[in-house]
Amino acid sequence: MGSFTESLRLAMAMATSWDPALWQVVGLSLQVSGTATLIGAVVGLFGGAWLAVARFPGHSLVVVLLNTLLALPSVVVGLVVYLMLSRTGPLGSWGILFTPTAMVVAQSVLVVPVVTALTRQLVSDASQGNGEQLRSLGARPLTVAGLLLLHERWALLTVLLTAFGRAVSEVGAVMIVGGNIAGVTRVMTTTIALETSKGDLPLALGLGIVLLSVVALINLGIAGMQWLQREQEGSGRRAKGASPAGGRA
Repeated sequence: MGSFTESLRLAMAMATSWDPALWQVVGLSLQVSGTATLIGAVVGLFGGAWLAVARFPGHSLVVVLLNTLLALPSVVVGLVVYLMLSRTGPLGSWGILFTPTAMVVAQSVLVVPVVTALTRQLVSDASQGNGEQLRSLGARPLTVAGLLLLHERWALLTVLLTAFGRAVSEVGAVMIVGGNIAGVTRVMTTTIALETSKGDLPLALGLGIVLLSVVALINLGIAGMQWLQREQEGSGRRAKGASPAGGRA
């Protein structure tokens, strides 16, 4: 209990001290994970929407494989990306191993299946309610998927937040391809792993609390946006409901 109390005190001290080294680590964590989430969104939203409306031989097998990739071990991803980017690997000429770019690549590989699978499920569920009506109006399958995604745009924020959480909490893959180099590739999770191995448990727990606080702030921001959207939609419905009565009066 004493260690946890000390960790809370240390986390508060770190969060309010504006230590440049700490915020450099936090900033790199957000930059790498945010970029990977953006790449996952571009690839996963299109891929998931297409899988939800497409029908082809082996479609069920592809969906099963996609759902299997949700449990893709991060250390395996890190090893494969390391071998691809190493000097003797097929992409070794890029020279990006042990850089933030390599970390983005590894996290993107982990994030894309998450966004794709959740988007496919989201579009499939939405299609049961509105898909037939859109198809009856002559909309093509990809157009239907795009319109459903637009309609479910606020639910997509939850999908992207899930993907970001998968990326920002990653440690195995980014440590393998990034090397945990101080001031270059050291992020929050690899710093926590390093401090734990050194036996500085209060500092490791304090860093973990700071990481959770950053993610919580992002989550609160998205929740606030969703609440404002619901309030605007509710105000619009109330205004429409009051208009006929006002006209009759």
